[in-house]
Amino acid sequence: MIGSRSLRKELIAVCHLMHQRGLIAAADGNVSVRFDGERILTTPSGFNKGLLSEDDLCVTDLQGRLLHGLHKPSSELRLHLAVYTARTDVRAVVHAHPPTCVALSIAGIGLLSPLLPEVVLSLGEIPTAPYATPTTADLPETIRTLIPTHDAILLERHGSLTVGKDLTEAYNRLECMEHAATVIFLARQLGNPSLLPATEVAKLRRIAAGRG
Repeated sequence: MIGSRSLRKELIAVCHLMHQRGLIAAADGNVSVRFDGERILTTPSGFNKGLLSEDDLCVTDLQGRLLHGLHKPSSELRLHLAVYTARTDVRAVVHAHPPTCVALSIAGIGLLSPLLPEVVLSLGEIPTAPYATPTTADLPETIRTLIPTHDAILLERHGSLTVGKDLTEAYNRLECMEHAATVIFLARQLGNPSLLPATEVAKLRRIAAGRG
C-alpha cells in the first residue's frame, strides 16, 4: 500500500477528531501529509470526514496528479500544494471550517491581536487571508505571502489553514486557533478585550523561539 498504514491511520484519526469536535461538517475540510519527499497522502473530494476510511485516501505527486486511489483528490488540494511548495519544513496541512473562526471573519474580526499568551507561544501571529472563491486557483494565491512566515491563517468566510511538522502538530494548531477564537468572542461580549503588554509579547516570543 502506498503511504504507510500508520500514516493512513493517523490521517483518518485527525479527520474523525475534526468532525467529532465540530470543526467541520459533512464534506467540509481536507487534510494532507507529505511523505518520502515527493508524494502527498490526502483526503478525497466530497467525503464526510467523520465516515472516512483508510481505503478512501488518495496519493498524489507535488503537482496534484493522482498516483493511487479510487477517488478524486480534495478539490482544495491546490491550497495544500501551495503550502508544500513554499515550506519545505511542513509535512502536514489541515484545512477546516471552525465555526467561531468563520463567524469572526464574517464580522470583520481577526485573530492578529496578541490577547492570549498560549496563542503567542504556540501559533505566533494569526493573519487573515482575504476572501477567494473556494476550490479555485484564486484561493492559494491569497496565502502565498503569508504561509512562509505563519503556521496558522484565518481564511476570510472560509475557515482555517494550519500546518505542522506532522499531522498532530497541524491538528493541535487548529484546536488552539478555534479555542482562541471562542475566548475572543466571549471576551468581546463582556467588554473591550485588553491586549497583552508589548513587553510580555516580546518575552513570550523569546520563549517560543527558544523552543524551536
